[in-house]
Amino acid sequence: MKIKELFSAHDMTVGPPWQRIMEFSVPMLIGNLAQQLYNTADSIVVGHYVGDNALAAVGSAAPVLNLLLALFVGIATGAGIVISQNYGAGKRDKLSESIGNCITLAAIASILTTAVGVALTTPMLRMLETPASIIGWSGSYLKIIFWGVIGCAFYNILSGILRGLGDSVSALAFLLVATVLNIGLDIWFVAGFQMGVAGVALATVLAQGISAVLCLLKLLRMQDVFDLTWDSLRLRQDSTLRIIRIGVPSGITQAIMSVAMLVVQSLTNSMGETVIACNVIIMRVDGFAMMPNMSFGQAMSVYTGQNVGAGKTERIQQGLKQGMGIAVGFACAITACLLLFGKSMFGLFTDTGDLIALAYRMMSIMSAGYIAVAVSQVLGGIMRGAGDTVTPMWISLFTTIGLRVPVAYILAWYTRCEMWPKGRPEALSISLLVPWVLGAVISAAAYRRGKWRRALTEHI
Repeated sequence: MKIKELFSAHDMTVGPPWQRIMEFSVPMLIGNLAQQLYNTADSIVVGHYVGDNALAAVGSAAPVLNLLLALFVGIATGAGIVISQNYGAGKRDKLSESIGNCITLAAIASILTTAVGVALTTPMLRMLETPASIIGWSGSYLKIIFWGVIGCAFYNILSGILRGLGDSVSALAFLLVATVLNIGLDIWFVAGFQMGVAGVALATVLAQGISAVLCLLKLLRMQDVFDLTWDSLRLRQDSTLRIIRIGVPSGITQAIMSVAMLVVQSLTNSMGETVIACNVIIMRVDGFAMMPNMSFGQAMSVYTGQNVGAGKTERIQQGLKQGMGIAVGFACAITACLLLFGKSMFGLFTDTGDLIALAYRMMSIMSAGYIAVAVSQVLGGIMRGAGDTVTPMWISLFTTIGLRVPVAYILAWYTRCEMWPKGRPEALSISLLVPWVLGAVISAAAYRRGKWRRALTEHI
């Protein structure tokens, strides 16, 4: 394949499914890993240059941030599926219209998120009983992120458009540039200018803005595939409602899962700064461990969407078998790496031995769950790509709200002791493992039940 072909739209309706899935997934995986470096670089830099409390401050801000960014998740999900189906069907006019509407929706969502995020940051941190020692840092971090949220919004939605067209390499290239810039700015602002937590937030905002601009410039050069004009930016009822109808379940899922994270974060905060910092370290490593699962899930969504649009539904079952084998294989390798090298990974964030030991115990409990998540993501990706985003939404809501939150609080209650008066931290890890495993079982049952197949007749 020529270099130019890598940075163009890809047709996933022809050729061996495993090859198309890998061609799409590997660049996206590298891109997702690079994006995870944004938050990880923030944590490493503040952990080493400012201290464990600053590390806890950045981590305690994450659930609030994820909740208020749920709107972008919905638009990006709807955009990717609608665009992949229109591209697979060869409908240039509908493709151009849906891309233009996605860009307009991103602008509207940015304005709303900035207004709501800045206003609610402090009240939400207080509601979560964020310790007084870190609430100031957490608040300044979040407010800077929300003032610059337009870069995050447009990168996620524009890269979703590129991926819907089958081009995961361009989004990767732009993100790698921004990631290197983000890490450099983190060190410069924190170590050089002594800006503390505010410095890593500013670095993230600037880097994300650059990646968004690069994605937009790439789309403007793809006039051979679609037409991006002022007229296409005008919201059309049918395209807008279709993007929202498909994307809203994913956005609602993200929002409710973030609420669950807030509830669990409140429990985590009650255990003290040490457990908060430990949880931050685990979640940063977990973010990397989850990336292959997320990437293969997104790949299966685009693969399914394009084949549904082209009327080649017989390729979906082939893609399932081959995609599942790849995803589970990666998950097994990740589980082994976490068990073998976990302590070394945690040592990147802190030099505190007790903190590293606690993080390793908690991660060891969670590690087997990544195989179950691989199964859930592949099956969920197929269902979403076919247009059934509601079933994965209900599965996520049940496992997160119905299982994770109760399990966390029940286990914390029953593991209280003199050393851990609010419950043992391991309860937080078990509360993740249980819903991951049951989620895979439920996803398999839902796939076999086949509601997603009925969505095939409504795709365009």
